[in-house]
Amino acid sequence: MKKQTAGRDRLGDFAPKFAELNDDVLFGEVWSREDKLSLRDRSLVTICVFMGKGLFDDSLKHHLMNAKNNGITKEEMAEIITHAAFYAGWPNAWAVFNLAKEIYADDDAQGNHGGMFGLGEPNTAYAQYFIGNSYLKPLAKTDSGIGFANVTFEPGCRNNWHIHKATAGGGQVLICIEGEGWYQEEGKTTQSLKEGDIVVIPANAKHWHGAKKDSWFSHIAVEVPGEGASNEWCEPVNDEEYMKL
Repeated sequence: MKKQTAGRDRLGDFAPKFAELNDDVLFGEVWSREDKLSLRDRSLVTICVFMGKGLFDDSLKHHLMNAKNNGITKEEMAEIITHAAFYAGWPNAWAVFNLAKEIYADDDAQGNHGGMFGLGEPNTAYAQYFIGNSYLKPLAKTDSGIGFANVTFEPGCRNNWHIHKATAGGGQVLICIEGEGWYQEEGKTTQSLKEGDIVVIPANAKHWHGAKKDSWFSHIAVEVPGEGASNEWCEPVNDEEYMKL
């Protein structure tokens, strides 16, 4: 789970101890106990508690977004709220549904993203290396080992800094096919991307790429074969860096 800073961001000057307990204990020690209860199940429990207590402020909206990012689908969320309505109250269910519809609104339009190749499936295998939700649709692979896959990022989604290592050859090519995004190599200016742009990523160059905060973004990732090829995943692009773009 990525480090929570909401307490310090909002209350660091006014109530530093409360901010510390919020960020380091509640969202640090408690939420991070994934060996005891998964993030997905913790989100489910939290939504039900908020609904039962009649708390419908920005905190619930934040937890609904977390629930979506932690893998609870729109259909599952609708069933969770419907089930809890019989215990927490029908008016409370209406209030949560109004917020949930806003959080999951993009799901109804997902079929329109991904460009000519379509959205593909949730990129769960690499989700730990992304902030936000991404989707993957493998396209083809040649006999020589060149692989093609369509990668789609929801608004605000980006992958961690990473390196395509190789002792010879290697690297990656991005062919942008829908929306707008960002690309950056370490030590260089961030590059704005749009449909039709092509990025040639050298082997062994540390970089990241993803969607802009207000746009879906899709690119075809072309994996270039190389000797001793491997991928190294590094630190995330944090919110402070990203929001400056």
